[in-house]
Amino acid sequence: MRNARALAAILLIWTVLGPATHANRGKFSCAASLAAARAVRDDGKAAASRRTPERTAVRAAGPASNIIEAEPEAGPQPPCGTDPIPRYPRLDEPANVKSWNPSELGRDWQPPQCTGWTAPGFTSLVTIAACFRNTSGADGLLRRIGAISQLAGIRYWSTTHQRWQTLIKDAHALTDAQNGRARVDFTPDEMKQGKTLYFEQVDNLSGKAIYQMHILEASKDGIVVETENVTTMHYLFVPVLYPGEMQAIYFLDRESENVWHSYSIVRTGKNANRMIAGNEKSSINRAVAFYRHMVGIPTDQEPPAGR
Repeated sequence: MRNARALAAILLIWTVLGPATHANRGKFSCAASLAAARAVRDDGKAAASRRTPERTAVRAAGPASNIIEAEPEAGPQPPCGTDPIPRYPRLDEPANVKSWNPSELGRDWQPPQCTGWTAPGFTSLVTIAACFRNTSGADGLLRRIGAISQLAGIRYWSTTHQRWQTLIKDAHALTDAQNGRARVDFTPDEMKQGKTLYFEQVDNLSGKAIYQMHILEASKDGIVVETENVTTMHYLFVPVLYPGEMQAIYFLDRESENVWHSYSIVRTGKNANRMIAGNEKSSINRAVAFYRHMVGIPTDQEPPAGR
């Protein structure tokens, strides 16, 4: 009788919980899946000598981005041991794009520690969170990031002219920041954790500038890449962004064999000239153009993120 009652109790529990648990297995958000996957990985890792834990990119069936409202009191949060803000959408849903305003976060907003950024504040700040399919692995993503020459020709929606325009007119890798000699694109073998690489690109507004690319993490499970300008950027011969005032950080994190997550933050410093950084929708569209390029979405795919 005791055995019979125990068996009946087990069957009752399975009947109530079993089917529901199975039905929900495929409905976890990317954020929840990422947190679980990272917890498992991090438990088996020693503390790494990198500035940030985790990772960027997406392939969407519909619109490639979705401008959202996020809780301003929390501020942007990269996937550094916690769920990101904005959160990741579900697989194949549009990327979540959020433009933050200094009035929301304060003029002296402090960047999350895991970005490694020390200067406070911003003029423009855009975050993009996405979940995407990627069959090329980490090497494929590194190859795309390192293909600096492929930045030339990427397009964005100009809110001023209300049409698609070329964002980057020319781009190439450099041997170093001082001599500025052009070289072939960077290979995955060169893009090792801790490496700093340099490249030059010509923006349609701010013209030619040299940037550094710092590889914070490069493993089969995740990539973290930070970029910032190392030369002054000009608009109509007027300095608009001094060294270090155009920054971006990209987190790409593998959830499973062919599913990755993307999180990026792009900001201009709080002293940036508003001639170049005062248009919120333009800042969104520029950040989305780089995101789309990185994940393999046509950069001029309709609809634009902001009109």
